[in-house]
Amino acid sequence: MSGAMNLSSEKTTRRTFLTRTVTTTGATVIAIGVGGPLLASAVSKPSSGDGPRHAMVIDARKCLEKGDCKDCALACHKVHNVPEITEKTHEVKWIWKEDFNHAFPEQEHDFLPKHLEGQKLPVLCNHCENPPCVRVCPTTATWKRDDGIVMMDMHRCIGCRYCTVACPYGSRSFNWMDPRPHIKELDPAFPSRTKGVVEKCNFCAERLIKGEPPACVAACKNGAMAFGDIRDENSDVRKALAKAGFTIRRKLGLGTVPHVFYIV
Repeated sequence: MSGAMNLSSEKTTRRTFLTRTVTTTGATVIAIGVGGPLLASAVSKPSSGDGPRHAMVIDARKCLEKGDCKDCALACHKVHNVPEITEKTHEVKWIWKEDFNHAFPEQEHDFLPKHLEGQKLPVLCNHCENPPCVRVCPTTATWKRDDGIVMMDMHRCIGCRYCTVACPYGSRSFNWMDPRPHIKELDPAFPSRTKGVVEKCNFCAERLIKGEPPACVAACKNGAMAFGDIRDENSDVRKALAKAGFTIRRKLGLGTVPHVFYIV
């Protein structure tokens, strides 16, 4: 009896220890990332309703008309000094193209419109209303502004990669090596990064402050991308959504409330 009681006590102690360890080390990131709306709703408070709330609309119909166009990614990566690393495991990207079925697994069914089957669409940070990445960052290197933009301070980043695990969209890249030798044309207007930090799309916050649209939107030749204040009825995003027949967002079931909309 005494042995059984000791064993039970030992199990309880281990369970308590593991629970505390998981919480402390940030492994709850996984729970937040896949736990659904109830967990995700506790990640952060909604953006203030008094100011703008930035969002993006991507018209998949117009985008697919251009075939394998990469103008948006090339423009983004150029102005943000994103390195060109060919090794897939070390790749750094802010905006890239993803197979529709992989980007929108919840949309996959036998009656998927033919124009979407096997196609690739641009994906990027969704600047979520409830960003799990912000919740788990131990140094506040990533945070959400009042206008909804999820920012990244590479100087505060300690390379723990909790945010990378938390993000259900794969929108964050880690610099496994010094990225600077892999930058063909260094743009002095935007800081380059160092080995051991995470980076991602920032909705071109440095351009917005100057009244300029995001680089990807400016580079899109056929108007497949719109950007603006989703709370403003006269903004480009609201006008695009008003004209849209149907829009989808990535992995809505997780409760992150992404603010990149796709017209399909």
